Amino acid sequence: MVDICWTAIDKLTPNGRNARTHSRKQIGQIADSIAAFGFVVPILIDDDGVIIAGHGRYAAARLLDLKQVPAIKVRGLSQAKRRALALADNRIAESAGWDRELLAIELPALAEILVVEGLDVSITGFSPVEIDQLMVDFEEDASDPDDAIDPKWTSAAPVSKPGDLWELGRHRLLCGDARNADHVARLIGGAHASMAFLDPPYNVRVRDIVGRGQVKHAEFAMASGELSRSDFVAFLETTLAEAAAVSRDGAVHYVCMDWRHIGELIEAGGMVYGDMLNLAVWVKSNAGQGSFYRSQHELVGIFRVGEEPHLNNVELGRVPSGVSGRRGCFAMSSSLSAHQWALGPQRGPWRACWQFRRSSGRSRHKWHPFPKRLASA
Repeated sequence: MVDICWTAIDKLTPNGRNARTHSRKQIGQIADSIAAFGFVVPILIDDDGVIIAGHGRYAAARLLDLKQVPAIKVRGLSQAKRRALALADNRIAESAGWDRELLAIELPALAEILVVEGLDVSITGFSPVEIDQLMVDFEEDASDPDDAIDPKWTSAAPVSKPGDLWELGRHRLLCGDARNADHVARLIGGAHASMAFLDPPYNVRVRDIVGRGQVKHAEFAMASGELSRSDFVAFLETTLAEAAAVSRDGAVHYVCMDWRHIGELIEAGGMVYGDMLNLAVWVKSNAGQGSFYRSQHELVGIFRVGEEPHLNNVELGRVPSGVSGRRGCFAMSSSLSAHQWALGPQRGPWRACWQFRRSSGRSRHKWHPFPKRLASA
């Protein structure tokens, strides 16, 4: 038998055997839900007011300073059945899944309706990052119009020459050498970057990582497999030092690297930066070549310039972990043209890097000194 009633919160007792944990963030989410929708899911209690299920709702009610809460009093269960029910109520729910394709339709549509109610879609418990990931995964056309490439660009004579500085609206693009202090200074124009996303050559031969398709790629101009370990460390130290020299103290640099040479990156980074903050992993849409575990990831070393503390805009639980599963703009798809392939085999996560870009920086100055799309120009 069960009875549904409003019960004074002081009459309820948390179960000492409760194995379910609730973070402060989750309790806050439950409290927000109760404030928005009302206390529509009662707390399950026994004859003595001991909570069987609903400890998170109980904590949220305390947070909201509620005096009474709805409760369902379960009568006639043995102690063993009450303890089993407390576990089953939580564990069985965990076995459910999500139709992610339906979520990708429902959540964006719901977000627009909730605005009228004065609510944010995060009231559902889904973070903006999770919603954006769903939209990326299930968008009908995953291509970005900005990635469209005119076939003439890969066949016509190069227009840019070393030293040319292109001003593209608020953006600046220099045809030059990222190891050259004068080139870097000209590009940055006296500003100091708060963040840099760097994609230096990986010192890997192109012919070792591309497939057997009709399009063949030329080797990069430098650090394309010809450098010894010590020479590559020196190469990275030079390039990273130039980037650090035009960044403010406390800036955060994200540096892409192949797994084969992550050791050299960490060694060079230790000589240039004040600290290594983390190592992120970009999980790519499709695997590369190889016979022993085909690589489907790239590593991103995260470093802090100087000794000043970096600005941390990452909210725990609201931004993805150090593993990014976002598609790159050159993921395998039917819309990928031969002209896009012709631009070169090694590209950073252009569409994925926004997650990194949001996490730090006090100003608008952000730069990418190794634009791989132009590597062949």
